[in-house]
Amino acid sequence: MKIGELARRSGLTASRIRFYEASGLIQPAERRANGYRHYGDEALWVLEIIASAQTAGFSLDEIRTLLPLGPGEWQHEEMLAGLRRKVEEIEQLQAKLAQSKAQLLLAIESIEAKPAGVACADNAQRVLERLREGKQVQKKAVPSQSKTRKGGKDRPRATA
Repeated sequence: MKIGELARRSGLTASRIRFYEASGLIQPAERRANGYRHYGDEALWVLEIIASAQTAGFSLDEIRTLLPLGPGEWQHEEMLAGLRRKVEEIEQLQAKLAQSKAQLLLAIESIEAKPAGVACADNAQRVLERLREGKQVQKKAVPSQSKTRKGGKDRPRATA
C-alpha cells in the first residue's frame, strides 16, 4: 500500500510514518519503479503498536526495544520486561502524584481553616508547619518495600 493509504488506515500522518521509517522503527518501504513507497501489511500493525505504546507513555527508544527485529522475530522476554518496567514507572508516578495531591489538599484545608484574628504571615507559618507534619506522617505511612503478586510471588517494589 502507498504511504497515503497507510496514513489513512493507521490514523498517522505521512510525515510521521516517514519519520518512523527514518528512525528505524518500521522497516524501510519498498520503492516502486515510479519512486513511490510501498508498505506491506505488517507496517500497519507495527504502526498501531507504536501508537499504542506512545499513548501508554513509552519513549521511541523504549518502543524500539519492544518491536520485533524482523517479521516473526519477536523478543518475547525483552518485551515482557519492558512492559513490566513501564508498569513500575507508572506505579511510582501514581504514588508521587498521590503524595502531591495530599499535600495540596492539606494546604487548601489549612488555608481555608485560618483562625479568626490570625495575621496572614502567622497563618502562613501555621500552614507550613501542617505541611511539614503531613510529610512526616506520609513518610511513616509508606507501605513495606515488597509487594505480593498473584501466585504468591514476592517482588521488590521500586521506590521513587
